[in-house]
Amino acid sequence: MTQSSLPVSQSNAPGEPWRAEAGALLRPGETVLAGLELDLDARLHFTQGWLVVTDQRLLASAPGEKSVREWAIEPGLHLSHTDHAGVGTLELGNDTARFASWRYTLGYNPAALRLVDQFEARRDVATAEVPQDAGEVLCPTCKAPLPPGEEQCPQCSRELETPPSTWALLRLWRFARPYRWELLSGFLLTLLSTAATLVPPYLTMPLMDKVLIPFQNGVPIDYGLVRLYLAGLLGAALVAWSLGWARTYLLARVSERIGADLRTTTYEHLLKLSLEYFGGKRTGDLMARIGSESDRICVFLSLHLLDFATDVLMIVMTAVILISINPWLALVTLVPLPFIAWMIHLVRDRLRHGFEKIDRIWSEITNVLADTIPGIRVVKAFAQEKREVARFREANKHNLAINDRVNAVWSLFTPTVTLLTEIGLLVVWVFGIWQVSHSAITVGVLVAFLTYISRFYTRLDSMSRIVSVTQKAAAGAKRIFDILDHVSSVPEPIRPAKLDKVEGAIEMRDLGFRYGNRAVIRGLDLSIAPGEMIGLVGHSGSGKSTLVNLICRFYDVSEGAIRVDGIDIRSLPVSEYRRHIGLVLQEPFLFFGTIAENIAYGKPDATREEIVAAARAAHAHEFILRLPHGYDSLVGERGQALSGGERQRISIARALLINPRILIMDEATSSVDTQTEKEIQKALDNLVQGRTTIAIAHRLSTLRKADRLVVMDRGQIVEVGGHDELLAREGAYYKLYQAQARNVDTEDEPADEDALLGTETANA
Repeated sequence: MTQSSLPVSQSNAPGEPWRAEAGALLRPGETVLAGLELDLDARLHFTQGWLVVTDQRLLASAPGEKSVREWAIEPGLHLSHTDHAGVGTLELGNDTARFASWRYTLGYNPAALRLVDQFEARRDVATAEVPQDAGEVLCPTCKAPLPPGEEQCPQCSRELETPPSTWALLRLWRFARPYRWELLSGFLLTLLSTAATLVPPYLTMPLMDKVLIPFQNGVPIDYGLVRLYLAGLLGAALVAWSLGWARTYLLARVSERIGADLRTTTYEHLLKLSLEYFGGKRTGDLMARIGSESDRICVFLSLHLLDFATDVLMIVMTAVILISINPWLALVTLVPLPFIAWMIHLVRDRLRHGFEKIDRIWSEITNVLADTIPGIRVVKAFAQEKREVARFREANKHNLAINDRVNAVWSLFTPTVTLLTEIGLLVVWVFGIWQVSHSAITVGVLVAFLTYISRFYTRLDSMSRIVSVTQKAAAGAKRIFDILDHVSSVPEPIRPAKLDKVEGAIEMRDLGFRYGNRAVIRGLDLSIAPGEMIGLVGHSGSGKSTLVNLICRFYDVSEGAIRVDGIDIRSLPVSEYRRHIGLVLQEPFLFFGTIAENIAYGKPDATREEIVAAARAAHAHEFILRLPHGYDSLVGERGQALSGGERQRISIARALLINPRILIMDEATSSVDTQTEKEIQKALDNLVQGRTTIAIAHRLSTLRKADRLVVMDRGQIVEVGGHDELLAREGAYYKLYQAQARNVDTEDEPADEDALLGTETANA
C-alpha cells in the first residue's frame, strides 16, 4: 500500500474548490476522473475538504488536515460507500486494514457515487494488468485474489464491526487514571506479599542441610536453630497473609469503582446519542453491554488481573532466586517456557474471536427476553408462547454451539500446559538427582529447588489460564468502547449560541432531509409566528412526523436550516433547546413509578402544588384522586395500570408542568374513544394557550382551532391556509376532508415514513 502526503495548494476557486487545488498536484499526463467536496469532519462538524480520483491515484484533503494524502490505486484496494441518517461515509482500505474514512452531507451523494464508480473502474483495470497465477480465483465483488482454499472473500464477507483486540483493555486506563495512587499502593503490596511467600522455601535449605540431615548422621538437633527457622516460617506466613489481605481489599475496591465509572460513562454517552443510533440497536444488546460486559471487566480487574500480576511477579522473583542458587538447574527449569508461550500465541486469537461471538449470541438471548417480557400481553393474546419458546431455544442452541467450539480449543490448551509443566518438573528431578550424586548440590538445595519449582509451575499454569479471561474481558471492552466511540449524528455545537428567552418563532427555509438515498423532506419553506397554532395534515408517509422530529432536533437536516427566534437550532445546546419544547405523542410512555413522579419527569424538583395544578389543567386530577393512593399510585411498567386516555392526560400534564414555549402534538387523540377525546381536547385547549403549537392529526375535526393548516404530500408543502379557505380551494385538503367524511381512503396510503425510517435504521 503506497501512501504519501503533499502540501495543500491554496485556492479560492468558487463552486468546486477541489479542482484548482487538485490540479496543482497532478503529475504530467495524469487525468482527474472524479471529485467530491467534503463538508463534515470526523465529529460531524461543518468544514471543508475534498476527495479526487485520477487515473493513477486517490488524493484527499481531509477536513482539518494541513497536507494532502495520496494512495496509488492498486489491486485489493477498496473504497466503500455507506449513508445513514443524512450523513454519507467513504472508507478506504484493503483486506486487512482501513486506511482512511471521510464524511459528507447527502447533498453531495451523487458526486460520491460517481467517484466510487470511477475508483472501482480504475482499480479493476489495475487488477487486470497484474499477472494472475494459474488457478487463482478472484472475488467477483472486489476483484481481489481469494486466499487458498477459501470460497468467500475475507473483506467482502467480514462483519462491519472490527475484531476485538487485547489492546482494548489498555483503553481502560482512562477510567483507572483517577485511582492511580491506589493502584500504585496495590502494586507495592503485591510485590511485598509475593516476596513474603518466597521466604519459606529459602529457609528449608538450612533446615534440611544444618538440622535434619546432620541429625540422620548422628549429630544432635540444635533446638534453638530449629525455633529460629520455624519462627521465620511462621512470620513469613503471617506477613504474606496480612499483605495479601490488604492488597486484595484495596484493589477490589478500586476495580469496583472503575467498573461503576465505566457503566456510568457508557450510559451517559448512550443517552447523548441521536435516535438513529437506537433505531439500529436491540434493547437487549445494549442492556447486556452496559450490564454483563462491564461486570465481566470489573471481575477481570478485581480478580484475574490481580492474580496475573502476582503470577508474573512470582515467576520473575522465583527465576531470580533459582538462578542465584544454581544457574544450570534454573536453566533446565525454564525449558518448557518457550513451548507454553508458543501455545498461548496460537490459541489467543481463536479464543478472542470465539468469546466475541459468544457475547453477540448472548445478547441475542437477552433480546428475546427484552422483546417477550414487555410484550407478554400480545404473546398471550395471540397464543404464541410456543413460538417465543422456540425463538429462545434456537438462540440458546446457537449460544451452545459457539461455546462448544471455544471449549474445544480451550480444553486442549489447558491440559497441554499442565503436561508440559509436569514434564519440566520431571526433568528437574532427573537433573537434580544427577547433581546430588556428583556432590554438585546438597539435598537441601534440591528440596528448596523443587519447592520453588512447584510454585513456579503452579503460577505458570495459572498465568496460562489468564488467556481465557483476558480474551473475554477484551471482547467485552471492545463492545463497550463501540458505544463510547460512536459519534452522535446530532452533535453539540463547538461555540454554542445563547437563547435565554424563547418567543417561539420558527422559520424553515429550503429544508431537506434524507434517509440514505431517499428524500423524506425536500424544498420545504414554512414560517410560524410566536403563539401560532399550526395543524399538519396529509396522508401517511407525507413527512409530517419527520418534520416535527427535525424541529425537536432528534435528527439534523440534510439541507437548509431550522431557526427558532432567528437562531439556527444546530448552534444551540441540545438539552437547553429541548427544555423549551413540550412533546405529546400518540402513544405516551410512562416510567415505572408513581403518577406524581411521571408528571414531574421534566421538572424533578416540582412541588406537589405544581404537580396538582398541572394535573388539573390536563383534566387528570379527578381520575387520579379515584386511585387507591392518589398521586402516589404506581402506574406499572410503561403505565399498564392506566387506560390509554389516562396515560395521555398524564403526558399532557407532564408537558404542562415544564411550561414550554413550543408545543408538539403528534396524533394526541387518535387512539382513544370519543368521550375520552373530549376530555383530552379540553386538556389540550389549556395546553396550547400562549404557545407556538404544531399539531399532527388524522382527525381533521381536532384541528378546527388551528390558525393555519399545512397540507403535506411526499415531503413537500402543497397547501397552507385556514379550514374554510382550504375547503373552498377544493384541492388536496378538500379531498382529505371529503374522504374522511365518507370514511373512505382516496388512495392507497404508503407506509408511514417514520415506521419505514425505523425499519431501515434497524436493518442498517
